[in-house]
Amino acid sequence: MARPHIEPFVELNEGYKKFKIPGFIGAEFKTMSLDTDKGACTLKVRFNGGFKRPPGLSYSDLEIFILTGEMHIGGEVCKEGHFLFVPAGVALGATEVPDGCEALLFYNDSEPTFEESDANHELALKEGFVSVNAYEDMPWAGGSIVSPSVATGLFLKLLRFDPLTEAMTFLYCMSPQYIQDNISYHDCAEESYHIWGSSWMMQFGELPTGGYFWRPPYINHGSFRSKLGCIALGRTDSKLHNYFHFNPWSNPEENQSRAAAVLYRQRPQLFRWVQMADGHNHPHGVVGQVETSKPPRDFEFVDYGDHPQTKLLADQNYSFHEHDHLHKDEIAAAHKFAHENGIAHGHDHTSGDHTHDDDEY
Repeated sequence: MARPHIEPFVELNEGYKKFKIPGFIGAEFKTMSLDTDKGACTLKVRFNGGFKRPPGLSYSDLEIFILTGEMHIGGEVCKEGHFLFVPAGVALGATEVPDGCEALLFYNDSEPTFEESDANHELALKEGFVSVNAYEDMPWAGGSIVSPSVATGLFLKLLRFDPLTEAMTFLYCMSPQYIQDNISYHDCAEESYHIWGSSWMMQFGELPTGGYFWRPPYINHGSFRSKLGCIALGRTDSKLHNYFHFNPWSNPEENQSRAAAVLYRQRPQLFRWVQMADGHNHPHGVVGQVETSKPPRDFEFVDYGDHPQTKLLADQNYSFHEHDHLHKDEIAAAHKFAHENGIAHGHDHTSGDHTHDDDEY
């Protein structure tokens, strides 16, 4: 199963456990969240004074944020506020913790592992490596880095951005007396750890220093406030899009449908394609024209599908043959070649009752 919804969780109330796996002996941990299928997890780790280990790598993407103390990695001194993103297979230098430190460790793909090596794996995405002191080396930016944006008074430092998935790791802070009165949810999972200060949320109450959450997609959260301000580390697993509303009683299924309604309203032809039935994704013939009997439900704007502009866009039907420069015989020949050579081209041909509107062989 995916990681369950954990909110709120205050790790300061929990004790440390000793690591028993190679590469971590001499350190202790607290589990904040865990995917029990893949082993991906978020840990708070205490590296006791004198901790050492040789150069090595992990087979999971790893993110490290130093909360207190210093960690020496390959000759680089990583102190409070230092952030590292270590792609799977990238070898870190020899690690030493002279006087102890505490850090957040995020294993994004699998359980914590360590393989001694002074060289990167040949397939490692070494260009993705990030090492930066978030406190000292980066300026604050307004919350408008994400649009639609949150209320003014929230500031961000973007530490890591994945250009493929648009996943982000960022430092954020709420200014004293910060307030946002609406409710939001997202298409992505998100997590946060309060480094200092506290914030309040209508559904989950006060989150103090040491507070943490892992929140799956489409969970309502808000309204928000922070009396004295706070600073926290946040992460998402894909694109962060803010859906705002004022209905605290909507559930994740309703929120998901409302998010789909946004796509339908803006790009209805794309919506038809993502709603493909039976796994088809074929540009030739009627299987490429999925009929949508009614738009997805939006609890806030129930009749949005009747808006003239929405109907104008949604009612357009395109014939892909009109835009296809291949003659029909050439299309048939291409299909036959794909069949004979085992080339995947968008159909599952294992069932005997499968037919094509344009097959001629």
